[in-house]
Amino acid sequence: MTVTKDQIVQWLENTAAVLHANKEYLTQLDSPIGDADHGINMDRGFKKVKETLPGVADKDIGNILKAIGMALISSVGGASGPLYGTFFMRSGMAVTSKEVLDDDDLVKMLRAGVDGIVQRGRAQLGDKTMFDAWSPAMDVLETAVANGDDTITALSAAAAAAEQGMLDTIPLQAKKGRASYLGERSIGHQDPGATSSYLMLNALLETVEDN
Repeated sequence: MTVTKDQIVQWLENTAAVLHANKEYLTQLDSPIGDADHGINMDRGFKKVKETLPGVADKDIGNILKAIGMALISSVGGASGPLYGTFFMRSGMAVTSKEVLDDDDLVKMLRAGVDGIVQRGRAQLGDKTMFDAWSPAMDVLETAVANGDDTITALSAAAAAAEQGMLDTIPLQAKKGRASYLGERSIGHQDPGATSSYLMLNALLETVEDN
């Protein structure tokens, strides 16, 4: 199964809708351990994404994703803008000139984006960041694709792993970002970045399932 350019555009639009619907939830998660603005920032950023898409929808997938990355860097405050912006820019660089993605391309795209998050944020697994959702998701996705699972099965497993990784941030003490200043008081709270990452990956799964 392949993922088309139209599906990538639809994924970005669906992500914007999901983040808008979860704006207050993400902000509530961010309130005790951050600046109480993650939902607001992500919603603002993906409104900019929606504004950007019509002007780049005729480009190849790589250039679409790079444009989205630039839009996020320019419009999202806090750490989320540079991190998610880097994710999409690196993802785009990995699939330059592609009009359609096979499963290996999809893995390559997402892995490049996640590697960009790591390089930008210097996060490790267990630091209570968005990487705690992305890391297990990518491990599962790469294994599933290598085993020959179909796209939807592989993405379903990856989304489930991201959701578990998100939940696994609750008992962790934050070691990065604003939450790290709280020390042990950051324990018991779900990381908002891991949550928005799960929502984004799940939106990709639902887009592929529905199209």
